Amino acid sequence: MVIRKSTGAALAAFILVGASPARAAADLASCNDDGFQAVLSPAAAAFDARAAWLDRGSLLWPAASADGIYRLYHSASAAIAAQAGAPVHGADGALALTATQAAVPAAFAWLGQGPVLALTAQDTARMAALHQGQLVLVREDAQGKVLDATGVQTAGALDDLYAGAQQVADLGALPAPQRTTFKLWAPTARGVAVCTYDSGDGPARAVVPLRFDSATGVWSATLPANLDGKYYRYAVDVHANGSGIVRNLVTDPYAVSLTTDSRRAYIADLAAPRLKPKGWDSAKAPARVQAQTDMSIYELHVRDFSINDASVSAANRGKYTAFTETGSNGMRHLAALARAGLTDVHLLPVYDIGSVPERHCDVPDTARLRGLPPDSDVQQQLVGLTRQTDCYNWGYDPYHYSAPEGSYSTKPADGARRIVELRQMVMALHGIGLRVGMDVVYNHTFLGGQAEKSVLDRIVPGYYHRLDARGAIERSTCCDNTATEHGMMGKLMTDSVALWAKHYRIDSFRFDLMGHQPRAVMEALQRRVDAAAGRHVNLIGEGWNFGEVADGKRFVQASQLALNGSGIGTFSDRGRDAVRGGGAGDAGRDMLARQGYVNGLFYDPNGSAAQTKEELLKAADLVRVGLAGSVRTYPLTTYDGSVRKLADLDYAGQPAGYASAPGETVNYVENHDNQTLYDLNAFRLPLATGSADRARVQMLAAAINTFSQGVAYFHAGFDILRSKSLDRNSFESGDWFNRLDWTYRDNYFGTGLPPAADNGKDYALMRPVLANPALKATPADIAFARDTFRDLLAIRASSTLFRLRTADEIGQRLRFYNTGPQQVPTVVVGRLDGSGYAGASYRSIVYLINVDKVAQRIAVPEEAGRGYRLHPVQDRVEAGDQRVREAKYDKATGTFTVPARTAVVFVE
Repeated sequence: MVIRKSTGAALAAFILVGASPARAAADLASCNDDGFQAVLSPAAAAFDARAAWLDRGSLLWPAASADGIYRLYHSASAAIAAQAGAPVHGADGALALTATQAAVPAAFAWLGQGPVLALTAQDTARMAALHQGQLVLVREDAQGKVLDATGVQTAGALDDLYAGAQQVADLGALPAPQRTTFKLWAPTARGVAVCTYDSGDGPARAVVPLRFDSATGVWSATLPANLDGKYYRYAVDVHANGSGIVRNLVTDPYAVSLTTDSRRAYIADLAAPRLKPKGWDSAKAPARVQAQTDMSIYELHVRDFSINDASVSAANRGKYTAFTETGSNGMRHLAALARAGLTDVHLLPVYDIGSVPERHCDVPDTARLRGLPPDSDVQQQLVGLTRQTDCYNWGYDPYHYSAPEGSYSTKPADGARRIVELRQMVMALHGIGLRVGMDVVYNHTFLGGQAEKSVLDRIVPGYYHRLDARGAIERSTCCDNTATEHGMMGKLMTDSVALWAKHYRIDSFRFDLMGHQPRAVMEALQRRVDAAAGRHVNLIGEGWNFGEVADGKRFVQASQLALNGSGIGTFSDRGRDAVRGGGAGDAGRDMLARQGYVNGLFYDPNGSAAQTKEELLKAADLVRVGLAGSVRTYPLTTYDGSVRKLADLDYAGQPAGYASAPGETVNYVENHDNQTLYDLNAFRLPLATGSADRARVQMLAAAINTFSQGVAYFHAGFDILRSKSLDRNSFESGDWFNRLDWTYRDNYFGTGLPPAADNGKDYALMRPVLANPALKATPADIAFARDTFRDLLAIRASSTLFRLRTADEIGQRLRFYNTGPQQVPTVVVGRLDGSGYAGASYRSIVYLINVDKVAQRIAVPEEAGRGYRLHPVQDRVEAGDQRVREAKYDKATGTFTVPARTAVVFVE
């Protein structure tokens, strides 16, 4: 069938390949349909998928019985019915299979053992075409009656058949003078057409069928017009299990921008002058990071940054463009951090997300929220009324990986505007001396299957997501897990990161749940992205080991223990848990009972549990592990007097030291997940602890993080005592529970009980805490923390000794005093040797962190006779922490005196 455009200059005609004669090709009416799916041929039945293709010609059926006859039935119209005890009905034909003794490849070993079934060479040659319909694997008896039947997971076959697709460099829509090319990888589709539109909401201007390339599985068309600035989506005819043969109206996984609510993809040349802010071509990122350990990061949410900032113009609040108002309170705060030594802002996801309406999102009436009791549940009730339709979400729900999110744009209907404004934000941050990092979530999608906001599964059903042994999508990450071990999902991730690095000048990336991705893919991504950007791009991520991929079950993971030697950084829970106490998932009485190193473990009990001195000593050792970068080889004198490498110390059944180099460790004590440290300390510090001391405790944690070898990572607002009113999961708690105050008057503790969904079971514990006015930070406390934090950043920035490059350098230059059985366990003392080290600035540095309520004297005879003085940053009249000036060094004995709850740095 020939389809021609309805308006504008003539377009070339194309013949639709692969369409069944019984079904008409997509037409303009199809393109203008308000729906997202049309069933062309309904399925006779749905099947699970307990078998898996190993390659193009063989498959594995785990645990299947050896008796019976195996056949692979196929149907172009999804008409197969396979009831036990009856013959198969509705098939167009069947292929014979032979059971073999072939070994199961390692990548499929997780499925278990079973017969490996092989096609004949002649039938194997037919499989590319047959994958465009329904396939059902059946075990029959001698009379041809069904004993068992299942679908077959397709990834192994598609990766084998279409391996060449991984070399296709121009998937997506590419406009050029006098032409526009569309390419979509959809090897199982029976037909694909592209619908083009002049605007984001107007009628279709044309529908053009795409041609299929049997070597790559890519459908493509080149239209004889430059469609830059227009919109498009695809009509994909494909078999979807349980639905039948469907026509999906779907956007492009490679979309670079979109219209409102992502209903249509936008055609754009990202190198075009019209999409570049003024000065974009000549603007440069700050050259502040020579090695990964130079990074000090501030994790920030775009909307949080400005929505509560009255110094930002109303139109820009909560938007990318808020960052362009350099005189605002928020930008002045970031600029001050940059001057102090902060190198990077990491933005929570700014790719297109599926959970926030971009048109008419709801904003709760804050007037009704103000003035309510601090322990009231009314605030969360009112916020909850618009939870699903408000303007707020963290963004861990990816819809389109390579397109900017529209809710942060001043005009989400305009596909160009969000591109330009995101670039303006990057330029503005670069302009105040901060590199820009991006939080990316390639481990899952917002939705899968045939859901309206599913993209990948509606183009290649069953391929892009990781499936369980029955063919259902795994959801261990919270949502529909992707399978980056599959060639084209790994390619999509890599291509996407390369796009952000090249076209938006993103300097670093933080990968959410990176342990769900293969190490090999992440290392290949590093090489590709560096090449695309023309510079080294820093990669860090969450290396947690859990779920269906845990312990290398499916592949060698990009996880903490498996990544050592890669140069890719992972977040370290070693120091985090030791510093603040407990673990990330604490709830109930554990929030009180599991005190940590800075908030009273043993030395300042809160009465909730009997903790021992040995626990304190172990925590002190784990703090030293973090200070040494969690590198495997560092020898530490432990609390029992033994000297052991960090890899030989235990942390919850794992080696405490796991990295091969300090750049592979990301040190943190708070991020967007779980309670803020201020809120945890509201539970864990004794109630009698005054607000000034609470601020001091927070800065003790900051000092430990700042002095630790590796990457230093901080949650936005950590430096101004940010509270979320005890909320442990504020991802959709709205602006109310996620506020930041850049005027430094309020930290928002006690603004109501947090949302009941994640916190309600602990309301009885929370009410008296929130109701206690003594626990709320004062403006003086916030100012103290703000200024002390900046001093700590400046100290870190003043010497490369806090940012050593290798494990060998740490072993040679870092020494801990006050260790072993006779130590004062509330004081950590570290010495850094600067002799002959580039950028050290000092011959040596001694830092002391006293978490106790009382001053401590630590004798270090080895340091007698030296010329130590307070670090110049701390010795200023305007230093944030004036108590530091009480610290003393006795040259005759090498004794250091450290005030209570103070971190002190001496230099020589």
